[in-house]
Amino acid sequence: MRDCYCTVNLDQEEVFRTKIVEKSVLNLFWMEMYFRGVIAYLKLCFWFVLFTGKVAIQKEDLQKYHNRDTWFQLQHVDADSEVQGKVHLELRLSEVITDTGVVCHKLATRVLECQGLPIVNGQCDPYATVTLAGPSRSEAKKTKVKKKTNNPHFDEVFYFEVGISKEWVIIDLWNASNLKFGDEFLGELRLPLKFLRQSSSYEAWYFLQPRDNGNKSLKPDDLGSLRLNVVYTEDHVFSSDYYSPLRDLLLKSADVEPVSASAAHILGEVCREKQEAAIPLVRLFLHYGRIVPFISAIASAEVKRTQDPNTIFRGNSLTSKCIDETMKLAGMHYLQVTLKPIIDEICQVHKPCEIDPVKLKDGENLENNRENLRQYVDRIFTVITKSGVSCPTVMCDIFFSLRESAAKRFQGDPDVRYTAVSSFIFLRFFAPAILSPNLFQLTPHHPDPQTSRTLTLISKTIQTLGSLSKSKSCKIWYIVVTAVVLFTRFMIKRAQGRKRFGMKNFKKRWFRLTNHEFTYQKSKGDHPLCSIPIENILAVERLEEESFKMKNMFQVIQPERRVLYIQANNCVEAKDWIDILTKVSQCNKKRQYILILIICLPANIQLDIDGDRETERIYSLFNLYMPKLEKMQEACGSKSVYDGPEEEEYSTFIIDDPKETYKTLKLIIEGVGTLEQEHAQYKRDKFKKTKYGSQEHPIGDKSFQTYIRQQSEISAHSI
Repeated sequence: MRDCYCTVNLDQEEVFRTKIVEKSVLNLFWMEMYFRGVIAYLKLCFWFVLFTGKVAIQKEDLQKYHNRDTWFQLQHVDADSEVQGKVHLELRLSEVITDTGVVCHKLATRVLECQGLPIVNGQCDPYATVTLAGPSRSEAKKTKVKKKTNNPHFDEVFYFEVGISKEWVIIDLWNASNLKFGDEFLGELRLPLKFLRQSSSYEAWYFLQPRDNGNKSLKPDDLGSLRLNVVYTEDHVFSSDYYSPLRDLLLKSADVEPVSASAAHILGEVCREKQEAAIPLVRLFLHYGRIVPFISAIASAEVKRTQDPNTIFRGNSLTSKCIDETMKLAGMHYLQVTLKPIIDEICQVHKPCEIDPVKLKDGENLENNRENLRQYVDRIFTVITKSGVSCPTVMCDIFFSLRESAAKRFQGDPDVRYTAVSSFIFLRFFAPAILSPNLFQLTPHHPDPQTSRTLTLISKTIQTLGSLSKSKSCKIWYIVVTAVVLFTRFMIKRAQGRKRFGMKNFKKRWFRLTNHEFTYQKSKGDHPLCSIPIENILAVERLEEESFKMKNMFQVIQPERRVLYIQANNCVEAKDWIDILTKVSQCNKKRQYILILIICLPANIQLDIDGDRETERIYSLFNLYMPKLEKMQEACGSKSVYDGPEEEEYSTFIIDDPKETYKTLKLIIEGVGTLEQEHAQYKRDKFKKTKYGSQEHPIGDKSFQTYIRQQSEISAHSI
């Protein structure tokens, strides 16, 4: 009886760990999906480790198992067999006549560089050993250690006198470690010398191989097997100009009437799972600052189609999936500042919170457990409802749009404006983060079973509170998506004036900062004389006293209007205003560029998104689902000329305007066709240029003899 779990390793780095299955004997079952996200490239292999067994899949083989369940026999975990990366070598064999007149052979082995070596325990300080091994002798030499790199450049040459017939040259890669048990093995290469021709140079890239230590392996059945479903995609991303037609078509989706005729909405219609479409769409729209209008448009269209206010945004539609993905990307820091301190305490303290009498452990008291649970729920609920300042502006803007659409559609239901928002913020954001904190980067791994049970109870309670239409939680959360008043004070402002030249007088005004705007008016309660949206605040800076010969001055910089100069009442208030204005505007995309110009600091990029990479992913999806695009075109034609009952095969598509949808489909198919031709040409060119033994196509463990034979044929042909 053992407690077992499974880890997923990418290039020897653990990227995911399943929950623990307690006291399991033979049959273990996990049902977990792990999405790695956008990976620029995979170096070599995955390892799925189960107790003392593993399954290793090389990158070159991943496509074989794409999107299908496969049983893999578990193998023994052996550090010497878990290698990755490639090495660049040059071998030259020549005849040398010694001083005594004896003819001997000399081998020059040049170790140029390596790529893709694993990072071991957070560091990689590699070096190589070059060994000439034969039946009667073994001679070894060593390169210098290259610090803190897994792509080392050595460019060192070693010379050996060889007999050729039964000798090998062995290159071993090691990680120089300060640990007492010695350096870590990274991989090796064994090349027989009997195939080398004299006076010939053999320069090539090779895959590093596991070390053959002669251990006898057990039968495959001894460790059992593991069933995996691997979904693998590999995209080649062109330069930005290739994607302009398709990208522009996607980015104007929010402005298309109706939105169901837009390219982004059509992608959601043809994909098998809405999540497939939502992930690249959200990242693309976030990158170009168009996520709020896009989600507002598709949400408004969905609300119009909703008949019952109790089911609003409860399905797995494109709208709900896009909002989910936006919250995961934009709201990660929000979760960190809101939930992480309490989650950490729950994981460390281990207070019993079980309220099921059947599941109580010996010595536990039901009433005490209820009180523990109530305290945790109360603290989390309180911190959520007071977290308006920390909520990202993009999320607030989306929730504001949802509230307005729901209130307009169901005017007779006063609670729908709350449930439209709480269905996301409670049911799809906070509750899942509490239930599985490791998936939201709140904890590094799955919590232990007792903590997991506590988090489950808290999550269900928060979820129940959020789903009650007339509950206090929905109305309290409403303040997050409306105006949260952050700071108010009377201060002195310098009149901006309508003329460029003239008297600039100073006037006392009532200033008010919310999470949406910064305003001032003559007196408290008056209509604002000026309103600056938070997203228009480019920078907030303290001014030196010499600027206006006045103390406690600061400036608020706007994109197209003149700078607003303000004098606070004292130095403490000036600092408070500057700090809070900076905080609420720190995620503004425009603000990042102005900071570069003013103080020459790098932009604080919160999301690392490649717009071209996301457009390429969308192209791949359109190309994959081309038959559905063509079927949708047929449906548009059928609806345009025939106004009778809809054919069953077309009923799955949402087509509000057949003519506009047909136009968009035509542009999509043309754009996808153009990119498909570019990809085909790229593959043809790559195939022509790729040489066996090159960096792109290294030599495997059993292919050295083939490579030597090909080199010999090339040499003979050129002669």
